[in-house]
Amino acid sequence: MPSSRSGDAGRRARVAGLLCGLLLAPAFAVADALTVQTTSGPVRGFSADGVREFRAIPYAASTAGDKRWTAPVPPAPWSSPRDATQYRHGCPQVVRFDATEASENEDCLHLNIAVPESAPVGTPVLVWIHGGAWVGGSNDIYPIDHLARGTGLVVVAINYRLGALGFMPHPAFDPDANGALGFEDQRLALRWVQQNIAAFGGDPHNVTLAGESAGAASVCLQLANPERAAGLFHRGIIQSAGCTTPMRTVEQGKDAGLAFARELGCGDPASALACLRNAPLARILEVQTALSSRMPQAFWPSTGSGALPRDGNTALREGKVLRMPLLNGGTRDEMRLYVGYELIAGATVTPQNYLAALSARYGEHAAAIAERYPLSAYSSAPAALGTAMSDFLPYAGITNCQFLHTGKLASRLMPVYQYEFADRAAPPVMPDPGFELGAVHSAELPYFFPGFTNKRVFDGPALAPGSQRLAAQMLAWWGAFARNGEPAVPGLPVWAQFREDDDVMRLDAPAPQTFDAVQAHQCAFWRSLYPGMLGD
Repeated sequence: MPSSRSGDAGRRARVAGLLCGLLLAPAFAVADALTVQTTSGPVRGFSADGVREFRAIPYAASTAGDKRWTAPVPPAPWSSPRDATQYRHGCPQVVRFDATEASENEDCLHLNIAVPESAPVGTPVLVWIHGGAWVGGSNDIYPIDHLARGTGLVVVAINYRLGALGFMPHPAFDPDANGALGFEDQRLALRWVQQNIAAFGGDPHNVTLAGESAGAASVCLQLANPERAAGLFHRGIIQSAGCTTPMRTVEQGKDAGLAFARELGCGDPASALACLRNAPLARILEVQTALSSRMPQAFWPSTGSGALPRDGNTALREGKVLRMPLLNGGTRDEMRLYVGYELIAGATVTPQNYLAALSARYGEHAAAIAERYPLSAYSSAPAALGTAMSDFLPYAGITNCQFLHTGKLASRLMPVYQYEFADRAAPPVMPDPGFELGAVHSAELPYFFPGFTNKRVFDGPALAPGSQRLAAQMLAWWGAFARNGEPAVPGLPVWAQFREDDDVMRLDAPAPQTFDAVQAHQCAFWRSLYPGMLGD
């Protein structure tokens, strides 16, 4: 029977890999659980509250100077144990929404690891990719020890290059990774995991790649590159990213790169690359920020290179995608977050300008949308606008009908478990904008990372008792999925594969249950307006 021989071969390969990892890493298994030998050199971590942690382990060399806009390479080896007890810094970025931390250090390609002390050798691994709209975020703002403790998994959190340094296309750059260097960083980190995680007790043959927002979109786009990502991970968790969101090509995105170079004084094609590499980092970030305000998608990834040959929509429609179990979904009120930020910045959304606000976002469809989302059905005009935007907004990438469309296309090729985080008692992720935010974009993160604040200070509000119970259930489901490829947990509601509209698990307190998300988010209506983006 071929399937039996295939299973036996897989088990033999897994055992061989684990034995190889143990032979390469006797320090972990025998001598000192806090000092681990990696392929680059030994690292020494620390233990606290039942979890071993190893922080800021370099998986790549610095990308400063003449290494800017080049493919990542492994770091230079070291011989003495490297201190791995302290966080370092994110990749270069500015403060966003008065809620994140700035960084001006290009030696940033490192990862953090958390290992439950009770975990047996060969524990499944979850690799976390941070969000941040492709221009912000870092691995050190997530207390991954809690995720490791709550799921029993070995957890790895990685950094990757951002903004102009990671995702800007330019004619002077190597075409193999033009506009997509950040994905090469992620893949080098995943190869590092394959080569080293057994030394920490993890199973390199059972790796789940997970992320939120831009991190979730990164999972989508790694799935869409089987040529380079095959074998690097085995399951995917996509939290708030529509894999089917249209993306620009390198050719379409080059205007942003050329504009960026001109503003830096690097407009001469003959000397552009050298000029860009010699530019002060502070000035690069200044120009990036200014350009982003005029061209909001200037530093989104570009397709058409070896690093990113196609977008998720093309990959799913053409079947050019890695096939594996997926856990896929988002939050109920995703886009209310951005309505809130607009209000805090001084904008107004009132009954008098509601139609104008819709028109600014949806053009000729505004009147039909105002009729479908009448002000009388909502507590305020901002809530009505935010609900419509959360259901669907072209090119936003984080709307519910896109999540569901992604799930439907993917379910033709692989097992998909669809969810929606809907707990409107979630702690606020921003100052009060004057209307009910609900379960907005990123609201689920404190359920996995207590005290999450977008900074290294983990002092966010505690979850309410009902939300704490929901958090425990979510950790159990995520852990089961990473282990076995399905979120099946004794004592919790049965979570079926996504085959019908009502096969969506609504994660809400006090009792998660399945519901018809397609109807709840009026996706048939949105599909009638945007058949090219939501049609089969």
